[in-house]
Amino acid sequence: MKKSLLIGLAAGFAMVTGALAADPIKIVYIGKNTGNPYFDSITGGFEDACEKLGCEFEFVAPATAEATSQIPFIEAQIQRGVNVIGIAPNSPDALNQVLDAAKAKGILVLTVNGDLVGNESHRDATILPVDFTKTGPNQIELTGSLIGYEGEIAILSATTEAPDQNTWIAAMNETLKNDPKYAKMTLVATVYGDDQPEKSTTEMEALLANYPNLKAVIAPTTVGIAAAAQVVQSRGIADKVAVTGLGLPSEMRDFIKDGTVKAFQLWSPYNEGWLAVHFALGVLDGSIKNEVGNTFEVENLGTIKIEEKNAMNTQAELTTFDINNIDNFNF
Repeated sequence: MKKSLLIGLAAGFAMVTGALAADPIKIVYIGKNTGNPYFDSITGGFEDACEKLGCEFEFVAPATAEATSQIPFIEAQIQRGVNVIGIAPNSPDALNQVLDAAKAKGILVLTVNGDLVGNESHRDATILPVDFTKTGPNQIELTGSLIGYEGEIAILSATTEAPDQNTWIAAMNETLKNDPKYAKMTLVATVYGDDQPEKSTTEMEALLANYPNLKAVIAPTTVGIAAAAQVVQSRGIADKVAVTGLGLPSEMRDFIKDGTVKAFQLWSPYNEGWLAVHFALGVLDGSIKNEVGNTFEVENLGTIKIEEKNAMNTQAELTTFDINNIDNFNF
């Protein structure tokens, strides 16, 4: 009995020392492009969660947001042997093959802040800020409320291939077409600033030149809305052209306070990174089963449910920011 006890103790000691020697889980998040402050907030959620839960985190991104620009970054992480790849995809289909290669190596693949629309089988799950089917209609309603539900409007988007923006734009078009409430609103143009401040500014200026009766511009991208607001502010035409869309409170605060922008919307990007880490570690240690219908608890977020197509949302609805609440948000 003493011998068996010694053997048992030795085995237990070996298990403990083996666990202590194990490398920490490595998580990487691949953003759409560098120089986009929106991803700073998401990255903050990843960093804080990894610091709390004990994993390694790194953020990487290509210089530009073309459809294939993220491929070499994914390949590099496969070679590194990371445990989890999170990605804000620049294309709904251009990444399929390389993401399949990552999954084949046992890497957990999560889309975070955008999904592979129509190609969801090439990732394991998606972390979204809200139910994206509501984003387009919510943006049209906010825009309508700013212009009395009448007049010409335009959209200043990110890239032509951005799957999340394209999903919202399609829903905006459907809402304008099918809801009689918006019958007097006309979408005259959709342009693309490629999530670059300079190009977004140029596109905004072109919209104003080409459509002199323009009443509003919707920019469902943080880079685009800031650029559009800057143009309207510099021209002093906030009383003629409303700017709205999806923006960061930290970047839009001055525009709200000086009246350039009356209202815009977003969510908490930080919570996406926070949720992604908790979910990934839970899946890897077996405490969370990545199956539709399952629920799990996340500190500060409460109960999270895995919805259809293995999608999770950090909050139910978009948050609208205006002069009354803008100072309550710091991201």
